Amino acid sequence: MSINFTLVGQMVFFIVFVLFCMKYVWPPITQAMKERADKIADGLAAADRAEHDLEMAKERASEQLKEAKAEAAKIIEQAKKRGDQMVEDAKRKAQEEAERVRVAAESEVEQQVAKAREELRSQVAALAVSGAERILGDTVDASKHSAMLDKLSAEL
Repeated sequence: MSINFTLVGQMVFFIVFVLFCMKYVWPPITQAMKERADKIADGLAAADRAEHDLEMAKERASEQLKEAKAEAAKIIEQAKKRGDQMVEDAKRKAQEEAERVRVAAESEVEQQVAKAREELRSQVAALAVSGAERILGDTVDASKHSAMLDKLSAEL
């Protein structure tokens, strides 16, 4: 194999081409590859942050749900207590009203009994006067003997 000028020229041209590529072509390509690698790394980091944020949001949501359930249970318990208290108040008011009605009824009965006694006394007094008239055979004047009739009605 003989080395001739063509082979030497090709070798020189190839070396110049490689140097030219290393000086002017290769740096922008490596720069673009580096930028692309940085973008990919940033994207992966952002995805990791988003995944972490999602987990945190899920935890916060579950905590808020627990708090909401606890608050709902507390509100329900308060409503039950208030309902029980309202029932007790209604029972107490009903008992007070029943007692008031009973006392009023007893008072009315006592008044009617007293009225009936007074009527009975006046009727007994009238009967006594009538009986005395028959026994004595004489007229008894109620106005003249009112003191005696009052004493008689008081004894009855």
